[in-house]
Amino acid sequence: MRCYCVLHHGQPLEAVERPTPVATGTEVLVRVVAAGLCHTDLHLWEGHYDMGGGKRLRLADRGIVPPLTLSHEICGEVVEWGDKAQEVGRGKRVLVHPWIGCGECAACKRGEENICIKPQALGVVRPGGFAEYVLVPHPRYLIDIEGLDPVEAAPLACAGVTTYSAMQKLGNRLHEGPVVVIGAGGLGLTAISVLKALGGVGAVVVDIDAQKREAARSAGALSTVDARAPDAAQRIMEATQGGARAVLDLVGATATVTLALAASARGAHIVICGLMGGDITLPLPTLPLRPITLQGSYVGTLTELRELVSLARRARMTTIPVNPRPMAEVNQAMQQLLDGRVVGRTILVP
Repeated sequence: MRCYCVLHHGQPLEAVERPTPVATGTEVLVRVVAAGLCHTDLHLWEGHYDMGGGKRLRLADRGIVPPLTLSHEICGEVVEWGDKAQEVGRGKRVLVHPWIGCGECAACKRGEENICIKPQALGVVRPGGFAEYVLVPHPRYLIDIEGLDPVEAAPLACAGVTTYSAMQKLGNRLHEGPVVVIGAGGLGLTAISVLKALGGVGAVVVDIDAQKREAARSAGALSTVDARAPDAAQRIMEATQGGARAVLDLVGATATVTLALAASARGAHIVICGLMGGDITLPLPTLPLRPITLQGSYVGTLTELRELVSLARRARMTTIPVNPRPMAEVNQAMQQLLDGRVVGRTILVP
């Protein structure tokens, strides 16, 4: 089979021919139909995360080294399964939950494989979707997408479940007033759609890009704010009638977290999902005096992804703009994402 792999960090992905995997034991072999391209793929391609202050978290220090087959947003068709796997149904179209854990640690045992201490995520540790086939360790990671377009459903495995999981952490605040969504990329547009499906009040969307703010308005945002405006914090406070009480930061940079803190009301809950990087200096008394909850959220659980797919069907959730392109154009697609020229999600198709 053909894979598109990171052989050297920061260098173009290369087409590599490998033997087609054979499913054994509980494994399931899935033929890839659609594979999403996410900012996390860029971090994996670069080989590090920006920790601020000139510091980097090197993926090699976590045992993640080339060759890497990226993409964790995968839809496909079941081809075969091992002798210890329950019958899945040959040709069945599925969404793959990629956030696989070791199955033995405390996090895995409470159903939070996404924060496993020994993660085995597809497209990160295990080979992902930029290939003709992907090997999934167990049928439980496959979600039936009958009735859904696989190209539109693929982003649910990351952009979708990331925003859904973060909103679950915000709880009833979704219904008490607008949620401030920082970042109008694939996750931001997904957040608007998920918020609508959950019956939330709506979103005030913040971004530096005028085209992406327009896309957010078209998707149903209550209002938008230019993050680079000198009075951006004041505009957010006006749009939320006195300050944000619920913030979803899908960028996760020094500037965006600083803006979220400046625009928040007392008692605000800020959830950070983005991994763009940087650091902040925060006077500790502000946390109890305001008092603010500053929380991280990393993708989502298998249960949450199943809930999200069910919600997408039940609420006929609006899909984000998707741009399908041939998998052979993966390097052009990555450069376009790196340049900030993608509205919605790029989906690679074999």
